[in-house]
Amino acid sequence: MEQWKERIVYRLRRMWLYAATLVKWIAVGVLIGAVGGVVGTLFHMGVDQATELRWEHPWILYLLPVGGLVITAIYRVTRTEGKGTNDIIRSVHFGSHIPILLVPVIFVSTVITHLCGGSAGREGAALQIGGGIGYKTGTLLHLHEKDLPLATMCGMSGVFAALFGTPLTAMLFALEVISVGVLYYAGLIPCLAAALTGYRVSVLLGVPPTRFSIPAVEMELGVTVQVAVLAVLCAVVSILLCRTLHWTEHAMEHVLGNVWLRSAVGGAALIGLTLLLGTDYNGAGMDVITAALGGQAKGFAWLWKILFTAITIGCGFKGGEVVPSFFIGATFGCVAGSLLGMPVPLAAAVGLICVFCGAVNCPLASMMLSVELFGADNLIYFAVACAIGYLISGYSGLYKSQRIVYSKMRAEFINVNAK
Repeated sequence: MEQWKERIVYRLRRMWLYAATLVKWIAVGVLIGAVGGVVGTLFHMGVDQATELRWEHPWILYLLPVGGLVITAIYRVTRTEGKGTNDIIRSVHFGSHIPILLVPVIFVSTVITHLCGGSAGREGAALQIGGGIGYKTGTLLHLHEKDLPLATMCGMSGVFAALFGTPLTAMLFALEVISVGVLYYAGLIPCLAAALTGYRVSVLLGVPPTRFSIPAVEMELGVTVQVAVLAVLCAVVSILLCRTLHWTEHAMEHVLGNVWLRSAVGGAALIGLTLLLGTDYNGAGMDVITAALGGQAKGFAWLWKILFTAITIGCGFKGGEVVPSFFIGATFGCVAGSLLGMPVPLAAAVGLICVFCGAVNCPLASMMLSVELFGADNLIYFAVACAIGYLISGYSGLYKSQRIVYSKMRAEFINVNAK
């Protein structure tokens, strides 16, 4: 009888522990997601206003060198030089400190980049802003040091969802991007709560979710083979994107060691390229992405976007690489798909998803992104593309602190950094 009582008490305690943990992480996720949703919405509006202002006043492009110098000064004054998305990922790995100043610094710097016409996206800033908010909120709540990485991931999910309107992708991306081959399942509830809250806050504050419409294509063997071939090509493009970004950043540091000179020269180079090739490659390029999904893209637009983005990021301007990867994938898919005889809107959409997948090494998040952006009608094609793109892209990646825990070719523990 006494043993039965002990067992019942033990089970009740376990049930209470799980219930308390559930309530705790829902509350933490909602709180971080709400803060991230507000800040992410303000950031979204700031970037949009900066882009609109640049379109209304084209002469602002000539301020690129000045903008680069201002960004360099901001990082120098706040002593956040060298801090970025890789530090957020390292914080999740090792629980290292994230300076809260990184939040306003990357916010303002990314807006300046878009205002002046640098080629960058928003998600790099989203991960840094979200990670900073999550980490700081966790410390204010006196969470255990082993819980701080989950709080950081909550912030990443919340701000990412607010910016793109893709809450399920935001949740999976935060869980998957840290360690390839291992998912932090303990973060499912807090990251989902944060992503849904951040998304809902952004919608209530007037930020429309990103959505595209492409025709459904009936499942056919011929189209599946075409998608597989396109996925291989997109994986090669994703490798080219990652290697070019890393090589340019490394080369700029050695050739132009002075950060002030690097910013000024990079800004001047972007002005020259814009005068030569046009304004399609400044900013995020969402209009070009939309055109590509409609079947219209210049032959080498994807290659020029890689060059513009590499110079922008490599010379010290701030922003993200994910939206540029959307641009590169959509335009490449549009051109390559037409040569392969594919339905062009499907080819552009597959290109967008597949290049993103290869660049960030997140096949599950990429599949979910295809559903949230394009609907589920062509999910089989996107799944084929993500699976092939993930494998063929090898161990390249946008984020050098990302850990490839398990081999892509066999069930083998390797634990290496992306390169």
